[in-house]
Amino acid sequence: MKSQVTLTTLYKMKEKGEKIVALTAYDYPFAKIVNDSGVHMILVGDSVGMVIQGKSSTLPVTMDEMIYHTCIVSKAAGNAMIVGDMPFMSYQTSIEDAIANAGRFLKEAGAAAVKLEGGRAVSETIKAISGAGIPVQAHIGLTPQSVHQMGGYRVQRNEEQLMADALEIESAGAFSVVLEGIPSEISEKITKALAIPTIGIGAGPHCDGQILVLHDLLGLNDRHLPKFVKQYANLLDDAKTGIKQYIEEVQAGKFPAKKHCY
Repeated sequence: MKSQVTLTTLYKMKEKGEKIVALTAYDYPFAKIVNDSGVHMILVGDSVGMVIQGKSSTLPVTMDEMIYHTCIVSKAAGNAMIVGDMPFMSYQTSIEDAIANAGRFLKEAGAAAVKLEGGRAVSETIKAISGAGIPVQAHIGLTPQSVHQMGGYRVQRNEEQLMADALEIESAGAFSVVLEGIPSEISEKITKALAIPTIGIGAGPHCDGQILVLHDLLGLNDRHLPKFVKQYANLLDDAKTGIKQYIEEVQAGKFPAKKHCY
């Protein structure tokens, strides 16, 4: 039986040069598959807005929706660390709101940690949440909640700013940091400069770990995929094939057959 992944597990993996593997999940069946496959970390991402709810961005996702999905995922996870993604405006309004909302992920939803976006601008928030005994994963580079401010989903190339953000959030108490949409050479420098693990998504191979959106990896949608995504399966076509066969057999009177009847 595999042991529970904890912060100590992640720190030891970085020290040994062992890669951390993370994926998103939003429901019980897929969370169980991901956990049973041996992934170290499951992020219940606010990407649920685009992946599950069909919205054009992550911005409309609410705190209650995130608690709902995180609670479901937590029930399926055995060994993987569950991280709840703090949605837009759940931590920006005040330190008090940030602590209270972060606490809900642990108290109500069964998560072990929370993630929030931003660098130096949210360092005091990270410090306060961490000080309340809630592990915080930071997220710098391309931060989807700031899509309008950034002028779209653009690769972030300001090395000086990114390094300053990374060092600041580490000092504030973050236990790890997601690096998104950052050139590989910059991510490598950040990873070497930090004592905490870096988890990359579109940030090259030198990060301490990698994360992808599960539905992108499995080929479960037909939306445009970023350059950094690799599809390891094509479940969308498989699903369509199965459903079409079902339709044909029902209409032809082939299903249900005798063996499917009581």
